[in-house]
Amino acid sequence: MHHFLEHAQHLTFARLALALLLGSIVGVERQWRQRAAGLRTNTLVCLGAAAFVDLGSTLSGSSSTNIIAYVVSGVGFLGAGAIIKEGVGIRGLNTAATLWCSAAIGACAGSGEWLTSIYVTALIMVINIGFRPVSRYIDKRSMGQRQNVVYRIHVICADTHEAQVRAALLESIAELPVTLRQLHTEDGPDPHEIQLHAELEAPEHDRSLIEDIVKHLRRDESVTSVEYGEGNSEVE
Repeated sequence: MHHFLEHAQHLTFARLALALLLGSIVGVERQWRQRAAGLRTNTLVCLGAAAFVDLGSTLSGSSSTNIIAYVVSGVGFLGAGAIIKEGVGIRGLNTAATLWCSAAIGACAGSGEWLTSIYVTALIMVINIGFRPVSRYIDKRSMGQRQNVVYRIHVICADTHEAQVRAALLESIAELPVTLRQLHTEDGPDPHEIQLHAELEAPEHDRSLIEDIVKHLRRDESVTSVEYGEGNSEVE
């Protein structure tokens, strides 16, 4: 019995050590690219998943399928926290997906599937490193074919009417075939003024679209000035 426990303990140490190593490999690449979930986060997720799966199999002495299901669910909530909505865009999806895959590596290592965990790690590195230039190339080709136009509107208004002007801007945008890419505010040139900066994207060049929005804003008496410009869409 003592020999069996000692053997099981050695297996646990080996599984956790492998999870620690593989999780850190994924994390180094994320840390190098300055992502929200870097070295420590990916290593902890991988190690934690391995520890839970190993513990479940050790205590039950059988399949740890239920433990793996709970790990997948828990990491799903963790990944959701890495996703950030900015205007109409969303960033952090790749970070969340990488965390999910780190948990998969840990689950494989914790269940004793050592070769599978190494293979999954290699595939993740190929995707995050090798597919990056391919993804950028596809984006550039796609954006180049569409030739979208970006319009920028700069509005200065009284700080007490910021919400009113913002609502008027959003209302006028909603009625036109344009996409709001971002909208942010900053202090105006006067202590009692606010600047609103909006970036819109249209499928084709049509200055009348932006002029309609500007005319709508200039009807508001609280608006001091409205300026606008245009340029080519950029790949982010």
